Amino acid sequence: MTEAPTKVRVLEALKEIKVPGGDTDLVGQGLVSEIVINKGKVYFAISVDPARAGELEGLRQAAEKAVAEIPGVDSVAVTLTADRAPSSGNGRERGAPQGSPMTRPGAAREARHRPGGVPGVANIIAVASGKGGVGKSTVAVNFALALKEQGLRVGILDADIYGPSMPRLLGLKGEPQQVADKLAPMEAYGVKAMSMGFLVDEETPMIWRGPMVMSALSQMLKDVAWGELDVLVVDMPPGTGDAQLTMAQQVPLAGAVIVSTPQDLALIDARKGLNMFRKVNVPVLGLVENMSAFVCPHCGERSDIFGHGGAKAEAARLGVPFLGEVPLLPAIRETSDSGRPVVATAPDSPAAEAFREIAARAVAALKENKGQARPAPSIVMER
Repeated sequence: MTEAPTKVRVLEALKEIKVPGGDTDLVGQGLVSEIVINKGKVYFAISVDPARAGELEGLRQAAEKAVAEIPGVDSVAVTLTADRAPSSGNGRERGAPQGSPMTRPGAAREARHRPGGVPGVANIIAVASGKGGVGKSTVAVNFALALKEQGLRVGILDADIYGPSMPRLLGLKGEPQQVADKLAPMEAYGVKAMSMGFLVDEETPMIWRGPMVMSALSQMLKDVAWGELDVLVVDMPPGTGDAQLTMAQQVPLAGAVIVSTPQDLALIDARKGLNMFRKVNVPVLGLVENMSAFVCPHCGERSDIFGHGGAKAEAARLGVPFLGEVPLLPAIRETSDSGRPVVATAPDSPAAEAFREIAARAVAALKENKGQARPAPSIVMER
């Protein structure tokens, strides 16, 4: 039985790769980072000066070949990344991502990372939140299914590299298939889906820095055979970090939907998320109040566990549409955990109706904003 590859074996193989123009190897110069091993698949990054990325493609290929020869390794993906490059000011700006943990970088690598739309995708809508724990992913998947009920061709991209949830929410297992030079999305309930969770085990931590996350997002957008879609829903990770900036920079987002619970603490962070999208010229389609109220299934008594009406009041204060509220119901949690989203499996439930109303209002806001979305901005992060 072939022994499984280890990080130690990978590092030993990379010590044989000399860096051009230097006296030491890749490991000796501290250029190797972010090694992830999953079922014979090895992913890792090589940190390089962005100005030398082109000339060091041979180094990447040599590293890939050396690791591929380790017993037990089935495939290797190597990314050239640049954490930072000197800027003209006192700060630092992030270098452009140079590859992907999903596919082998090729001659078209630079084109993949240029700002622009995704071929065949008419509208891209980000579903975001200022903080975690507000049920954003559950809202995103049911929002996508509600859009499909309106006769739209819909896909969903799980942009949370560190905590992907679409495989569990949609009940999907297995790995995407390669179609020519792209990956074919998985499909459930008539919605196409792509997630880092399809590529690594559910319990495998993704210990990646910003450049690798940005690179993975770029290729999940542009190296996936999405086909013709009316809407691509992007389930964003919580916060206002690399993923949000990458999305705003790489594609012209048609709009953003902000999810929050009614409580003041969540609304503070939701406000930050909303203002972030405004700063990068992305229209905000509206706010959603999730976990709005709990109605006891036994006695019918209503309890506002997280408060009620906070998101609606905040939407009015900020001058953005209020898309609707989703009740706090055991059925939503149960169907989400079992991979049977409530819109698809309990279409007559109050929860499904709430998601349909939210989707209808978002589409109305999208049509109203049509033509107002500005091109993706060029973003420089100063530190």
